[in-house]
Amino acid sequence: MSKTSKSPKAVAAAAYRTACDTLPEHFSPYSPRKFTQPQLMVCLVLKAFFNTDYRGIVQLLDDCPDLCKVFALTTVPHFTTLQKASRRLLNTCNTEKMLERTVKIALGRRKTVKLAAMDSTGLEARHCSRYFVRRRRSKQLQTLEETTYTRFPKLAIVCDCQTHLILSVISTRGPSVDINQFRRTLKPAAQIVRIAHLLADAGYDSEANHAYARQTYNIKTTIPAKAGRPTTKLPKTKYRKLMATDFDKENYGQRWQSETVISMIKRNFTDSLSARSYWPQCRDMVLLVLTHNLAIILLVKELFYRAGQTLLFYGTSTGEEFSQFDVSRRASYRSTTPFRSKSALSTESGAGPVASQDDARASRSSRSIRQSL
Repeated sequence: MSKTSKSPKAVAAAAYRTACDTLPEHFSPYSPRKFTQPQLMVCLVLKAFFNTDYRGIVQLLDDCPDLCKVFALTTVPHFTTLQKASRRLLNTCNTEKMLERTVKIALGRRKTVKLAAMDSTGLEARHCSRYFVRRRRSKQLQTLEETTYTRFPKLAIVCDCQTHLILSVISTRGPSVDINQFRRTLKPAAQIVRIAHLLADAGYDSEANHAYARQTYNIKTTIPAKAGRPTTKLPKTKYRKLMATDFDKENYGQRWQSETVISMIKRNFTDSLSARSYWPQCRDMVLLVLTHNLAIILLVKELFYRAGQTLLFYGTSTGEEFSQFDVSRRASYRSTTPFRSKSALSTESGAGPVASQDDARASRSSRSIRQSL
């Protein structure tokens, strides 16, 4: 069972590290250069982490200068700056890059997810009391009046059952069926990692969905064949008939891990969105997913020392640990700067490729700290 980090400094530093790897420092050569795009992205992540609005996160950052030092923020931006930055930073291209980066950091050298699950959920579109949602019609009658809403924000995810890491996400508006969202949800995850086995509920039951996952990406699918009218006859199509005759009950019992991930998002952050229109609601849902992944990777792939909150840099493909930099020096670091290993740094400084005894002792100490976390 995975856990999420409760430290805002740790989440801010992880978000800053991920944003520096995926986003350019400035959107345009003619930008005012008061803030960098990674810094604005961290502000948005903290907004979702604290479950507040744009004015609230600006006031919180103004009252917490130590939190601003984590991502080298010298001046707190205006709340309208964050609102305009969310339109630019939380587009599909940027969010897919950041989501892919968090997955690669968490998985490290592991390229295959043995068991993944797909599920969708709805979120509240407004803050209203439960008393008004479900209230008694009168004092004489004991029946309850159910108040329903015609539209609500809908979130669909594919998650890793082992780490509770979200591999892909799509945001839309409900109520809507899940069958026609299977391909859109699976495709980004299948392009990032190799999924061996995918679990989904009966809402995704379709012969075309089975064929798409198995023939396109060679993914074993387990979806109950319960679509349509109840009958005792076997389905006529190939894969749905296989689900009816040889259903993998043992692995399908882990499908509830996707519901656990959805519950983690709603319990740790929020189950209702403050945005009113469609696209801001979609951006808020994707931001919740990014914040969840950033809080997860702090415990899946250790990025910090507990003692000094010193950020550890990891390679983009090998997961190799690189030299440590103080967080305050991240303002001068650019995502285009190539990584250099400890041996290369020691060679450039004249110390030779072989580390000294103090370096070896420090390396053993850091390794023991990471193992204890």
